Amino acid sequence: MQADVVITNIGQLLTMNKQGPVRGKDMNELETIENAAVAIQERKVAWIGKTAEAPAAEKTIDAGGKLVTPGLVEPHTHLVFGGSREKEMAMKQAGVPYLEILEKGGGILSTVRATKEAQSGELLEKALFHLDRMAMHGITTVEAKSGYGLDKETELKQLNVVKQANESHPLDIVSTFLGAHAIPPEYKDDPEAFLDSMSDLFAEIREKDLARFVDIFTEKGVFTVDQSRRYLQKAKEHGFGVKIHADEIHPLGGTELAVEMGAISGDHLAVASDEGIRQLADSDTIGVILPGTIFYLGKDSYAPACKMMDQRAALAISTDFNPGSSVTENLQLIMSIAALKLKMTPAEIWHAVTVNAAHAIGEGDNAGTIAVGRRADVVIWDAPNYMYIPYHYGVNHANTVIKNGAVLYERQEIR
Repeated sequence: MQADVVITNIGQLLTMNKQGPVRGKDMNELETIENAAVAIQERKVAWIGKTAEAPAAEKTIDAGGKLVTPGLVEPHTHLVFGGSREKEMAMKQAGVPYLEILEKGGGILSTVRATKEAQSGELLEKALFHLDRMAMHGITTVEAKSGYGLDKETELKQLNVVKQANESHPLDIVSTFLGAHAIPPEYKDDPEAFLDSMSDLFAEIREKDLARFVDIFTEKGVFTVDQSRRYLQKAKEHGFGVKIHADEIHPLGGTELAVEMGAISGDHLAVASDEGIRQLADSDTIGVILPGTIFYLGKDSYAPACKMMDQRAALAISTDFNPGSSVTENLQLIMSIAALKLKMTPAEIWHAVTVNAAHAIGEGDNAGTIAVGRRADVVIWDAPNYMYIPYHYGVNHANTVIKNGAVLYERQEIR
């Protein structure tokens, strides 16, 4: 056998090659291969073993004794949006309440306005910029939500931009329809009518293959558990998988609803109830934890990740990249926050950003592992071992990012 590419001299290799999402305490069990090599043939992993036994190849990449892992999987982003909201930071620091920021034209409604005003080409250019940033930080698969339109035309515009980005950018993108992200002012007294207007889009979205999942923000002042249940049931009837923004601020029972609806993931879960955690642990629903949001908003109510894993829940973590509450494309930084604030171990964190994150967006058979026959999404890190990445925080450790067998990014020396 002569491979297209062989990565040799890998100091420590994480294959993360597990069957199904990894649950509970098993997330703390991590297998490594020392002095390893990986062969790539026709964009897929063809062989894994020791460097001394590596096959010949047209191209050899010397990992220099560094850590090598699967490409990171980002399971929760709000990728496509217009404008930015940096002016709100000083207002928040001064203690201006969010409702007052809204009244001054800020908050989510300012992003909705900017997204409506932006042309599709502008939104695509901006989304590609953010995808480049993600790729540079070792992310190779991304979930992207709509939700900054809150009307039929703009939501479809966002979803079409996601589709265009998936067709034009090397990263793989999984699309989610989040039309039920907030209640627009014109529907403030009739949220049911707004949900009806969003569910009217299901058939067209399905026909044009614009989204794989439907999501809703189940929260006090947004959509109730009953409203969310009816909306998601309609989505399931149209053939969508479902997700839920659940129990972020108030424990309404969103985690329980995610389990009841058979959601592929329940996201946020910062204030999930004990019963919600128990049900999550006994279900196939993956908990997607977003510690960067709590960190950025200056709150202390981090999701009880250790409690969830103690009860055998399967967890993933994400940046929640968005312009209002978590403005970062750096999933490595979120890995550090998960270690420092959620008290997750490095092994648990690596499961949460690879194999489990892939399963949380329906990509468990394609992404999140290095396995023979899988697409070759691989990262060489400027780190000696897997513990180093969450330990050394706030920087980009990615040395070389390989997507579908081709080098997508290489760190450049400044000398």
